[in-house]
Amino acid sequence: MNKCCKANFWLILVLLTVKVTAQVPLMPSYMYISQHLEEATTQMVNYKIPASVILAQAIFESNSGNSALAKKSNNHFGIKCHLEWGGDTITKTDDTLNECFRKYNSIEDSYTDHSMFLKSRSRYAHLFNLNITDYKGWCYGLKNAGYATYSCYTEELIKIIETHKLYALDRAESIEAAVFRDFKTYELKHSNLKDFEKNYYPNCNIDLLFSNEKDILVQSINMMVDQFEEDEESDIAGNN
Repeated sequence: MNKCCKANFWLILVLLTVKVTAQVPLMPSYMYISQHLEEATTQMVNYKIPASVILAQAIFESNSGNSALAKKSNNHFGIKCHLEWGGDTITKTDDTLNECFRKYNSIEDSYTDHSMFLKSRSRYAHLFNLNITDYKGWCYGLKNAGYATYSCYTEELIKIIETHKLYALDRAESIEAAVFRDFKTYELKHSNLKDFEKNYYPNCNIDLLFSNEKDILVQSINMMVDQFEEDEESDIAGNN
């Protein structure tokens, strides 16, 4: 992901953690959020699942990355093997003895598989009709669709989201999507012209021709980020 996109992630992280207290029990989850914020937001842009819900599930299912399943297999969402799984596996007792769970090469693979798992199953299809900011609808929908057997699963996810103010991430989806789209358009056009330059105009510098356009694009992105920050400050002021 490009540097400007990453700048947005870290801006959001500052907004989320500015009021972090010294409460020891909360620190593992805050550390987990800081480590995986970017991946959750990337998944939201790619698959339209609220980043707040993704992180809440990961925090709950993996005990903020400290569960045996997370440490031994990079499985941060408690996803079991199921018939279609062809990757590595690990055995763990859950609802029944010695159940089969998916094992991943990286945490990022676990996040992507979680998104694809939800996207590919018809029982979760109705959730993608919800507004990206409707984290409560997603939490209730996941439980009702059978994602977890724990009776208070919905309440636990909502508590995590609201304690850490993760819902702020979901509002950033439109900004991140716009940044991602604009840079992809720029990179594609630039790449195509670079090929054209190499084949037909070896003495021409396409990078120089694009420098002004890139400056304008960066200014536009900075304006979007500034607007997001102003909206956050207004919300905070309104809540005081």
